[in-house]
Amino acid sequence: MTVVADKPRGGLLRSLRHSPNLRIFLAGHCVSVIGTWVQRVAQDWLILQITHNGAALGISVAAQFVPMLVLGPYGGLLVDRLDRRRTIMATQAVSGVLAVVLAIITLLDVVTLWSVLLLALGLGLVTVLDVPARQAFIASMVEPADYANAQALASSVNNAGRLVGPAVAGVLIATAGVGVAFLINAASFVAVLISLAVLNAEQLRPSPRVPRKKGQVWEGARYLWRSPQLRATMFLVAVVAIFGQNFRVVLPMAATELYHGNAATYGWLTSAIGLGALVGAFVSASVHIPTAWSVLLTTLAFGGVNVVAAFSPTLAMALGVMFGVGVTNIIFNTLARSVLLLNSEPEMHGRMMALHGQVFLGSTPLGGPLVGWLCEIWGARAGFLIAGGTALLAAALLARTARRSRHGVPDHQDP
Repeated sequence: MTVVADKPRGGLLRSLRHSPNLRIFLAGHCVSVIGTWVQRVAQDWLILQITHNGAALGISVAAQFVPMLVLGPYGGLLVDRLDRRRTIMATQAVSGVLAVVLAIITLLDVVTLWSVLLLALGLGLVTVLDVPARQAFIASMVEPADYANAQALASSVNNAGRLVGPAVAGVLIATAGVGVAFLINAASFVAVLISLAVLNAEQLRPSPRVPRKKGQVWEGARYLWRSPQLRATMFLVAVVAIFGQNFRVVLPMAATELYHGNAATYGWLTSAIGLGALVGAFVSASVHIPTAWSVLLTTLAFGGVNVVAAFSPTLAMALGVMFGVGVTNIIFNTLARSVLLLNSEPEMHGRMMALHGQVFLGSTPLGGPLVGWLCEIWGARAGFLIAGGTALLAAALLARTARRSRHGVPDHQDP
């Protein structure tokens, strides 16, 4: 049995009007996301300064997501068993502490590659719980008919942060140094903790607590495999995540190698993706009932834009193309998560989001170093070609399966 939403009413911001809790949560989350992107850009630039090596940059990014690759399903099961709001409060508090530690060792000039990798690994352990908890918590604040809209608006907040954060990071790195950027991120977690504390718990949709029994982790995997829409969607997520979303590896190299820039140039490229993603989030908010077919069409668009990016000769053109990458990337991500939620039972939401996180984030230890290594050999343009080519191939392979869902026909579980 699957959860299918009725046709929603209320316009582009309908879930915000229907849910005061969602408004409060996204307001606090917006501040935190800006800080997160400030730290991501600063950390990547710090690694590049320490090592001057694209492969090392890929390894540093991968270290943050190894825990999700190994422990992702277990994190999802815990989310299905625990109070989601309290879980998020705990993960956000620990993330803030890790940011403070990174800021201190950087400001004291005792930071090393290994210390950054260790802290990234610690953040990755927090992510195992934080990512599925936050994504499943969205469904606790809105009705099923508003799942896609709420996910899209949450994505718009994330990408507003991607738009503002890198630009702020570029200025901070140039004027105050990377250590101050890490402090800004640590302070930003206070906002989301306050927002979670003041939510009206009585207005949250009840989430069934999964009792303890054997085989629950594999139960989630089997549930996903039996559903054609879930299976096709997850395959596309895997391909795009492994080969197509290594922006933190490819963009710093593109900024220096292709466009002869610095940290500010990297910030501009990342902000261009963020601006596109912000626009893309509003586009995806207008989708009523996303299906595997709509996810596939967006995969094709994402692949095509990346191919164009590989041949962008100037920074001005690259910024425009990165805007297109951002648009297609966020629509793909938002629709994929919504398909997984709409075609699964509420008691499976934590595990579905954890499996998504395991593929989406946990694939980084594979894709990050691989693409970084290939860019070292063939140059930064290879990163864009790999992203585009693999996405187009994956979409072609799944065209027949995904086409069956193009009219919004409810999914079913194979026997």
